[in-house]
Amino acid sequence: MTTDPASIVFFLSLLIGGVLAGAIYTLIALAFVLVYKASRMINFAIGECVMFGALLAGTGVHALGLGLVGGTLFACVVMAALGLAFNAAVVRKLVTGPAITLIMVTLGLGALMRGGAALLFAVVPTAITLQMSADPIMIRGVPVPPDKSGAALIAGFCVAIFVWFYERTRTGIALRAICDDQQAALATGIDAHRHFALVWALTGVISAIAGVLWTIVAGSGFGVALVGLKVFPIVIIGGLDSVIGVMVAAMLIGVIESLGAGYVDPFLGAGFGSVVSYLLLIGMLLVRPYGLFGRPPAVRV
Repeated sequence: MTTDPASIVFFLSLLIGGVLAGAIYTLIALAFVLVYKASRMINFAIGECVMFGALLAGTGVHALGLGLVGGTLFACVVMAALGLAFNAAVVRKLVTGPAITLIMVTLGLGALMRGGAALLFAVVPTAITLQMSADPIMIRGVPVPPDKSGAALIAGFCVAIFVWFYERTRTGIALRAICDDQQAALATGIDAHRHFALVWALTGVISAIAGVLWTIVAGSGFGVALVGLKVFPIVIIGGLDSVIGVMVAAMLIGVIESLGAGYVDPFLGAGFGSVVSYLLLIGMLLVRPYGLFGRPPAVRV
Protein backbone atom coordinates (compact mmCIF):
# COMPACT_ATOMS: atom_id res chain seq x y z
CA MET A 1 0.00 0.00 0.00
CA THR A 2 1.50 3.35 -1.06
CA THR A 3 0.70 6.79 0.23
CA ASP A 4 0.05 9.60 -2.19
CA PRO A 5 2.89 12.18 -1.79
CA ALA A 6 0.40 14.99 -2.44
CA SER A 7 -1.72 13.89 0.51
CA ILE A 8 1.34 13.81 2.75
CA VAL A 9 2.29 17.34 1.69
CA PHE A 10 -1.30 18.46 2.31
CA PHE A 11 -1.32 16.93 5.79
CA LEU A 12 2.05 18.45 6.70
CA SER A 13 0.94 21.85 5.41
CA LEU A 14 -2.14 21.72 7.65
CA LEU A 15 -0.07 20.51 10.58
CA ILE A 16 2.49 23.29 10.22
CA GLY A 17 -0.27 25.86 9.80
CA GLY A 18 -1.90 24.65 13.00
CA VAL A 19 1.36 24.88 14.95
CA LEU A 20 2.00 28.40 13.66
CA ALA A 21 -1.52 29.48 14.67
CA GLY A 22 -1.05 27.77 18.04
CA ALA A 23 2.00 29.93 18.77
CA ILE A 24 -0.10 33.09 18.48
CA TYR A 25 -2.96 31.51 20.44
CA THR A 26 -0.45 30.78 23.20
CA LEU A 27 0.59 34.42 23.45
CA ILE A 28 -3.01 35.64 23.67
CA ALA A 29 -3.96 32.95 26.18
CA LEU A 30 -1.02 33.86 28.42
CA ALA A 31 -2.39 37.40 28.69
CA PHE A 32 -5.61 35.84 29.97
CA VAL A 33 -3.84 33.50 32.39
CA LEU A 34 -1.59 36.29 33.71
CA VAL A 35 -4.59 38.20 35.07
CA TYR A 36 -6.26 35.09 36.44
CA LYS A 37 -3.19 33.77 38.23
CA ALA A 38 -2.50 37.11 39.90
CA SER A 39 -6.01 38.08 40.99
CA ARG A 40 -8.36 35.14 40.22
CA MET A 41 -10.11 37.57 37.89
CA ILE A 42 -11.43 36.30 34.53
CA ASN A 43 -10.84 38.90 31.83
CA PHE A 44 -13.68 38.51 29.34
CA ALA A 45 -12.42 41.57 27.45
CA ILE A 46 -9.24 39.88 26.21
CA GLY A 47 -10.48 39.78 22.61
CA GLU A 48 -11.29 43.49 22.68
CA CYS A 49 -7.86 44.23 24.20
CA VAL A 50 -6.20 42.39 21.31
CA MET A 51 -8.41 44.24 18.82
CA PHE A 52 -7.68 47.63 20.40
CA GLY A 53 -3.95 46.94 20.40
CA ALA A 54 -4.05 45.98 16.72
CA LEU A 55 -6.01 49.12 15.81
CA LEU A 56 -3.59 51.32 17.75
CA ALA A 57 -0.66 49.72 15.94
CA GLY A 58 -2.38 50.30 12.60
CA THR A 59 -2.90 53.92 13.57
CA GLY A 60 0.77 54.26 14.44
CA VAL A 61 1.82 52.72 11.13
CA HIS A 62 -0.56 54.54 8.77
CA ALA A 63 -1.67 57.74 10.51
CA LEU A 64 1.49 58.61 12.44
CA GLY A 65 4.02 57.16 10.01
CA LEU A 66 5.94 55.28 12.72
CA GLY A 67 6.56 52.09 10.75
CA LEU A 68 5.79 48.59 11.96
CA VAL A 69 8.16 48.58 14.94
CA GLY A 70 7.28 52.13 15.96
CA GLY A 71 3.56 51.48 15.56
CA THR A 72 3.82 48.34 17.69
CA LEU A 73 5.73 50.21 20.41
CA PHE A 74 3.13 52.99 20.27
CA ALA A 75 0.36 50.42 20.75
CA CYS A 76 2.24 48.75 23.62
CA VAL A 77 2.70 52.06 25.47
CA VAL A 78 -0.94 53.11 25.05
CA MET A 79 -2.28 49.67 26.01
CA ALA A 80 -0.01 49.55 29.07
CA ALA A 81 -1.32 52.98 30.11
CA LEU A 82 -4.90 51.83 29.62
CA GLY A 83 -4.19 48.74 31.69
CA LEU A 84 -2.76 50.86 34.50
CA ALA A 85 -5.75 53.22 34.36
CA PHE A 86 -8.25 50.35 34.44
CA ASN A 87 -6.46 48.79 37.40
CA ALA A 88 -6.39 52.05 39.34
CA ALA A 89 -9.97 53.07 38.58
CA VAL A 90 -11.74 49.71 38.73
CA VAL A 91 -9.76 46.60 39.66
CA ARG A 92 -8.17 48.02 42.79
CA LYS A 93 -11.59 48.83 44.20
CA LEU A 94 -13.30 45.60 43.21
CA VAL A 95 -10.62 42.93 43.51
CA THR A 96 -11.91 41.79 46.91
CA GLY A 97 -15.55 41.91 45.81
CA PRO A 98 -17.82 39.11 44.56
CA ALA A 99 -16.68 37.17 41.52
CA ILE A 100 -19.77 38.19 39.54
CA THR A 101 -18.77 41.85 39.95
CA LEU A 102 -15.37 41.22 38.42
CA ILE A 103 -16.93 39.27 35.55
CA MET A 104 -19.43 42.02 34.78
CA VAL A 105 -16.81 44.75 34.88
CA THR A 106 -14.66 43.01 32.26
CA LEU A 107 -17.74 42.46 30.09
CA GLY A 108 -18.42 46.18 30.42
CA LEU A 109 -14.82 46.96 29.53
CA GLY A 110 -15.14 44.86 26.38
CA ALA A 111 -18.34 46.66 25.34
CA LEU A 112 -16.71 50.03 26.01
CA MET A 113 -13.66 49.14 23.93
CA ARG A 114 -15.80 47.89 21.03
CA GLY A 115 -17.86 51.07 20.99
CA GLY A 116 -14.84 53.30 21.48
CA ALA A 117 -12.92 51.57 18.71
CA ALA A 118 -15.78 52.14 16.26
CA LEU A 119 -15.59 55.87 16.99
CA LEU A 120 -11.81 56.31 17.20
CA PHE A 121 -10.64 54.10 14.34
CA ALA A 122 -13.49 54.31 11.84
CA VAL A 123 -11.44 56.06 9.13
CA VAL A 124 -7.95 54.80 9.95
CA PRO A 125 -6.39 52.06 7.77
CA THR A 126 -5.54 49.14 10.03
CA ALA A 127 -3.87 46.59 7.74
CA ILE A 128 -0.39 45.52 8.92
CA THR A 129 2.04 43.36 6.97
CA LEU A 130 5.53 42.04 7.50
CA GLN A 131 8.03 43.23 4.92
CA MET A 132 8.72 39.74 3.66
CA SER A 133 8.50 37.91 0.37
CA ALA A 134 5.07 36.46 -0.36
CA ASP A 135 6.58 33.32 -1.87
CA PRO A 136 6.23 30.29 0.42
CA ILE A 137 9.29 28.76 2.02
CA MET A 138 9.73 25.20 0.78
CA ILE A 139 10.86 22.71 3.43
CA ARG A 140 11.28 19.24 1.87
CA GLY A 141 8.55 20.06 -0.60
CA VAL A 142 6.14 21.42 2.03
CA PRO A 143 5.18 25.09 1.53
CA VAL A 144 5.37 27.25 4.65
CA PRO A 145 3.90 30.78 4.51
CA PRO A 146 6.63 33.29 5.49
CA ASP A 147 4.28 35.78 7.16
CA LYS A 148 2.80 33.13 9.45
CA SER A 149 6.27 31.76 10.19
CA GLY A 150 7.59 35.21 11.09
CA ALA A 151 4.58 35.95 13.30
CA ALA A 152 4.89 32.56 15.03
CA LEU A 153 8.60 33.09 15.71
CA ILE A 154 7.92 36.49 17.26
CA ALA A 155 5.08 35.02 19.32
CA GLY A 156 7.32 32.16 20.48
CA PHE A 157 10.04 34.62 21.49
CA CYS A 158 7.53 36.68 23.49
CA VAL A 159 6.19 33.53 25.18
CA ALA A 160 9.75 32.51 26.13
CA ILE A 161 10.38 35.95 27.67
CA PHE A 162 7.10 35.72 29.58
CA VAL A 163 7.89 32.27 30.96
CA TRP A 164 11.38 33.39 31.97
CA PHE A 165 9.98 36.50 33.65
CA TYR A 166 7.30 34.55 35.50
CA GLU A 167 9.56 31.70 36.62
CA ARG A 168 12.93 33.36 37.21
CA THR A 169 12.56 36.99 38.26
CA ARG A 170 11.76 38.32 41.74
CA THR A 171 8.66 40.03 40.38
CA GLY A 172 7.48 36.79 38.81
CA ILE A 173 8.04 34.94 42.07
CA ALA A 174 6.04 37.63 43.88
CA LEU A 175 3.19 37.20 41.40
CA ARG A 176 3.23 33.45 41.97
CA ALA A 177 3.16 34.02 45.73
CA ILE A 178 0.13 36.32 45.38
CA CYS A 179 -1.57 33.65 43.29
CA ASP A 180 -0.91 30.89 45.83
CA ASP A 181 -1.95 32.84 48.94
CA GLN A 182 -2.61 36.57 48.75
CA GLN A 183 -2.85 37.05 52.51
CA ALA A 184 0.46 35.27 53.11
CA ALA A 185 2.08 37.31 50.35
CA LEU A 186 0.85 40.53 51.95
CA ALA A 187 2.20 39.37 55.31
CA THR A 188 5.69 39.00 53.79
CA GLY A 189 5.65 42.58 52.52
CA ILE A 190 4.63 42.05 48.90
CA ASP A 191 2.68 45.03 47.56
CA ALA A 192 -0.25 43.30 45.89
CA HIS A 193 -1.74 46.48 44.42
CA ARG A 194 1.54 47.42 42.73
CA HIS A 195 1.83 43.94 41.27
CA PHE A 196 -1.78 44.00 40.07
CA ALA A 197 -0.97 47.24 38.25
CA LEU A 198 2.05 45.57 36.66
CA VAL A 199 -0.10 42.61 35.59
CA TRP A 200 -2.60 44.84 33.79
CA ALA A 201 0.20 46.82 32.14
CA LEU A 202 1.79 43.58 30.92
CA THR A 203 -1.61 42.38 29.72
CA GLY A 204 -1.90 45.54 27.66
CA VAL A 205 1.56 45.05 26.14
CA ILE A 206 0.96 41.37 25.34
CA SER A 207 -2.45 42.20 23.85
CA ALA A 208 -0.90 44.83 21.56
CA ILE A 209 1.81 42.47 20.30
CA ALA A 210 -0.67 39.63 19.87
CA GLY A 211 -3.05 41.95 18.01
CA VAL A 212 -0.32 42.96 15.56
CA LEU A 213 0.67 39.32 14.95
CA TRP A 214 -2.93 38.19 14.52
CA THR A 215 -3.56 41.03 12.06
CA ILE A 216 -0.53 39.97 10.03
CA VAL A 217 -1.78 36.38 9.87
CA ALA A 218 -5.58 36.68 9.71
CA GLY A 219 -6.32 40.25 8.60
CA SER A 220 -7.28 43.47 10.32
CA GLY A 221 -10.47 45.19 11.42
CA PHE A 222 -12.90 45.06 14.29
CA GLY A 223 -13.36 41.31 13.78
CA VAL A 224 -10.00 40.77 15.49
CA ALA A 225 -11.93 40.84 18.77
CA LEU A 226 -13.39 37.44 17.87
CA VAL A 227 -10.02 35.85 18.60
CA GLY A 228 -11.00 36.18 22.25
CA LEU A 229 -13.62 33.49 21.67
CA LYS A 230 -10.83 31.09 20.70
CA VAL A 231 -8.92 31.79 23.91
CA PHE A 232 -11.55 30.65 26.40
CA PRO A 233 -11.58 26.99 25.31
CA ILE A 234 -7.78 27.01 25.32
CA VAL A 235 -7.42 28.21 28.90
CA ILE A 236 -10.15 25.88 30.18
CA ILE A 237 -8.71 22.85 28.38
CA GLY A 238 -5.16 23.64 29.48
CA GLY A 239 -6.05 24.73 32.99
CA LEU A 240 -6.81 28.27 34.12
CA ASP A 241 -3.84 28.41 36.45
CA SER A 242 -1.30 26.50 34.33
CA VAL A 243 1.10 28.23 31.95
CA ILE A 244 2.34 24.90 30.56
CA GLY A 245 -1.22 23.67 30.15
CA VAL A 246 -2.19 26.75 28.15
CA MET A 247 0.81 26.29 25.85
CA VAL A 248 -0.10 22.64 25.21
CA ALA A 249 -3.80 23.41 24.71
CA ALA A 250 -3.06 26.29 22.32
CA MET A 251 -0.95 24.04 20.10
CA LEU A 252 -3.58 21.28 20.30
CA ILE A 253 -6.42 23.62 19.33
CA GLY A 254 -4.39 25.20 16.54
CA VAL A 255 -3.55 21.82 14.99
CA ILE A 256 -7.07 20.38 15.36
CA GLU A 257 -8.64 23.52 13.90
CA SER A 258 -6.30 23.37 10.91
CA LEU A 259 -6.83 19.65 10.30
CA GLY A 260 -10.58 20.02 10.74
CA ALA A 261 -10.71 22.88 8.23
CA GLY A 262 -8.69 20.82 5.73
CA TYR A 263 -10.34 17.42 6.07
CA VAL A 264 -13.79 17.90 7.60
CA ASP A 265 -14.98 21.26 6.24
CA PRO A 266 -15.13 19.99 2.61
CA PHE A 267 -17.72 17.39 3.70
CA LEU A 268 -19.65 19.17 6.46
CA GLY A 269 -19.32 22.72 5.21
CA ALA A 270 -17.15 25.60 6.36
CA GLY A 271 -17.11 26.21 10.08
CA PHE A 272 -16.19 22.89 11.70
CA GLY A 273 -12.65 24.08 12.31
CA SER A 274 -14.08 26.98 14.31
CA VAL A 275 -16.35 24.90 16.56
CA VAL A 276 -14.06 21.95 17.22
CA SER A 277 -12.39 23.79 20.12
CA TYR A 278 -15.78 24.11 21.82
CA LEU A 279 -16.49 20.42 21.31
CA LEU A 280 -13.19 19.69 23.04
CA LEU A 281 -14.13 22.17 25.76
CA ILE A 282 -17.40 20.36 26.47
CA GLY A 283 -15.59 17.03 26.60
CA MET A 284 -12.95 18.42 28.96
CA LEU A 285 -15.57 19.90 31.30
CA LEU A 286 -17.24 16.50 31.51
CA VAL A 287 -14.05 14.52 32.10
CA ARG A 288 -11.64 16.89 33.83
CA PRO A 289 -13.26 20.25 34.72
CA TYR A 290 -10.03 21.85 35.95
CA GLY A 291 -8.17 21.19 32.68
CA LEU A 292 -5.28 19.04 31.54
CA PHE A 293 -2.70 20.67 33.83
CA GLY A 294 -4.94 22.61 36.19
CA ARG A 295 -5.01 21.92 39.88
CA PRO A 296 -8.23 20.57 41.39
CA PRO A 297 -9.73 22.82 44.05
CA ALA A 298 -8.46 22.17 47.53
CA VAL A 299 -11.05 20.62 49.83
CA ARG A 300 -10.68 20.87 53.61
CA VAL A 301 -11.58 17.66 55.39
